[in-house]
Amino acid sequence: MTALALLDYASVAVFALTGALAASRAQLDLVGFAFIASLTAVGGGTLRDVLLNRDAVFWIAQPAYIGVTASAALLVFFTAHLLESRYRALLWLDSLALAVAVPAGVSLALSLNQPAPIVLIMGIITGTFGGLMRDVVCNEVPLVLKQGELYVTAAFAGSAAALIAQALDHSALVALTACALTTWALRAGSLAFGWRLPVYKSRPPRQ
Repeated sequence: MTALALLDYASVAVFALTGALAASRAQLDLVGFAFIASLTAVGGGTLRDVLLNRDAVFWIAQPAYIGVTASAALLVFFTAHLLESRYRALLWLDSLALAVAVPAGVSLALSLNQPAPIVLIMGIITGTFGGLMRDVVCNEVPLVLKQGELYVTAAFAGSAAALIAQALDHSALVALTACALTTWALRAGSLAFGWRLPVYKSRPPRQ
């Protein structure tokens, strides 16, 4: 199994868990769990593959990915009530999924010899769009739009770290490791310590 496939399987599994947790908060049935889990898990990777014109979208080429999402949905359906705070669990699982999905997007773009701006964009898309779809469908404020939180910023920084590491070391493993660690460190810091970037604040017009 290639490194890209491993990253895709890992991100699909963890993002599917977050989707199922969101479904539990919305009190959906088992089919709803499977739908939200699958949408979350493959949404970003699907958009990535379409934009990069892959011969087949990854989960169509390997339907086993859908089996992973269905299994995650089933697991959460019967165990979500055991969690003290499902939203807190969702946030931390989502941070781990982000740290796996961003390297997956970066890895594919690098393997196709895409220029640096495209590598950055593919990392961000793969990491953020599945969660964005999940939150919109479940009528939640998308995490990517939470004021000041490091989410898209974490994905951007992780993708940039991969490019810098590859330029210095020329090793895919080092680049993807730097990507994952940077992404997760920033997202986890935002959750645990309240790390923020300054946000825009409108000013009253001058008289």
